[in-house]
Amino acid sequence: MKTNFFSNLYLWLLVITLPLTVFSQSTDFNIQDLKFESQGIILAGSILMPKNPIAAAVIVHGSDPVKREMEFAKRLAQDGIAVLTYDKRGVGESAGVYAGPSVGTNNIDTGNLNLLSDDASAAVHTFRTYLTDKKTPIGLVGFSQAGWIIPIAASKNPQIEFMVLFSCPTITTLEQLRFQFYTNGNTTFWENHSESDAREHIKNDPDRYQFTATDPKISLNTLLIPGLWLFGEKDIQIPVKLCIEQLNTLKALGNPFDYTLFSKLGHNTSSDNDREPVDISIQWIKQKALSIKKFKK
Repeated sequence: MKTNFFSNLYLWLLVITLPLTVFSQSTDFNIQDLKFESQGIILAGSILMPKNPIAAAVIVHGSDPVKREMEFAKRLAQDGIAVLTYDKRGVGESAGVYAGPSVGTNNIDTGNLNLLSDDASAAVHTFRTYLTDKKTPIGLVGFSQAGWIIPIAASKNPQIEFMVLFSCPTITTLEQLRFQFYTNGNTTFWENHSESDAREHIKNDPDRYQFTATDPKISLNTLLIPGLWLFGEKDIQIPVKLCIEQLNTLKALGNPFDYTLFSKLGHNTSSDNDREPVDISIQWIKQKALSIKKFKK
């Protein structure tokens, strides 16, 4: 697959020019189920713990009613990254109420996004108690809707030390909805529309829903932890090039953010059908974890 890199190939150079550290793959890890409390309800999940993990990650869901992401978690654990993954509130063994389109509610309302960020933060607090080496860097890895949740959680919880975001927006919730309604699930959208068409629509289209927009840039602007975004150029859920443009603005202000764009992929950049985005994210996490641990000494 041909992969397009931005920012003067910064991410690729990061991976190949840092001191050459060989990260051996280990398939040995233990799985332990657990429950933890967040905002008065009990969430259920699993910890996948390799021997001597180099980093730890809590998985943050997309918008769907998703149980714990065991297959994705195993991919990380096999490479030495400890993982906590949990059933989304109101789903599987987790208590609470799932808010989302499938049950007729708005799951990107500011109140719900903040609630889900509290869940992710509570997971981090719990996970830290399971890590033998207290210097093990811990971060958040998420998908899609997590682009609004992760920055909120990271801005409130200093234990979060890095973030990886697959197909996650850097635009507001209302802007994302305008784009999603415009593409309307049309997989050939980008064959018939230009970038300027999409931006004009996002800027001027009347909103179908009236609620206070969440802007992730408010939280992102305050964050000094490293972040990695992975985008698919054919995405019809978020306007990728606009998101990248806004990331570049943050990077110019000194925020330690990286991103990469995959020319043949759409919204599902973490798919098993193409391992390259996840493989890149794993190497990025390991490199950042080494830097973070050195800083703690």
